[in-house]
Amino acid sequence: MTYTTYMLKCADDTFYIGSTNDLKKRLHRHNFLKSGAHYTKLRRPVVVVHSEIFKTASEAKKREYVMKQLTRAEKFTLIQNSKHKTPRK
Repeated sequence: MTYTTYMLKCADDTFYIGSTNDLKKRLHRHNFLKSGAHYTKLRRPVVVVHSEIFKTASEAKKREYVMKQLTRAEKFTLIQNSKHKTPRK
C-alpha cells in the first residue's frame, strides 16, 4: 500500500493539505460528502494541484506537516515544480 500527501486548491483560491491511502476516494469526500474536511466543505469545488507518494503513512504525515508550514509563495513554487501538472477532479 502507498500513501499520498496532497495539496488541493479550493474554490476561494486557498489551499488544503492532507494525506491519505486513497486519493481518488478522499477527493470525492472533499467535494461531495459530509465526511470530507470541514474546511473544504465550505470551499468547494476543490482540485488536486500537487501530490507526492510515500511507502508509509508516517512518511506521508511528516511531509504533510512540512507542506503545511510553507508560505503561500512557497506553495505556489511547489505547484509550479510539481510533476502533477493537471488538476484532477
